[in-house]
Amino acid sequence: MPATKPAQEVEFEVVGKESTKPKGGGTVADDPFIALIARLMDDAFVIPGTKVRFGLDPLIGLIPALGATASSFVSLVLIFLSARRGVPKVILARMAMNVLANAAIDSVPIVGDILSIFFRSNARNYELLLKHSGPARPSTTGDWIFLGALFAAVLIVIGLMIVGSITMFRLMFPGLAL
Repeated sequence: MPATKPAQEVEFEVVGKESTKPKGGGTVADDPFIALIARLMDDAFVIPGTKVRFGLDPLIGLIPALGATASSFVSLVLIFLSARRGVPKVILARMAMNVLANAAIDSVPIVGDILSIFFRSNARNYELLLKHSGPARPSTTGDWIFLGALFAAVLIVIGLMIVGSITMFRLMFPGLAL
């Protein structure tokens, strides 16, 4: 009987984008929640036989009238967390525009959800966070007013898109109740 070697323990470490250093020092790995949510929303799954990745965002978007709102709400939470990481206001506004564009795409039934796979607003916003986050600083009253106004504007636009979608649905299918 041949001699067998004793089992050896193998250690490994997984290093991903979370270890990227933002310009202000520190790492984004200090808050892995943002990376996790962005990945779940936009990159969690692969279409078999392709390299096309998608997440929960287009799947949630399939829920009529509420899907785009729920998905946008998650994106707004990520913008809020990005603001706490020291991302400049102009970049936060850019992130909000990504969320609005994704919500507009999602408002088109089925086709919009397919297109949302390729737009990936949360992944875009995560990349902006990696590039522009800095050291955390205390929030000022002006910061909170800006963030509140930005969120209110995004929610109003999304609400208007929902009302528009419901109105179009009623015009296209007058016999159905919604």
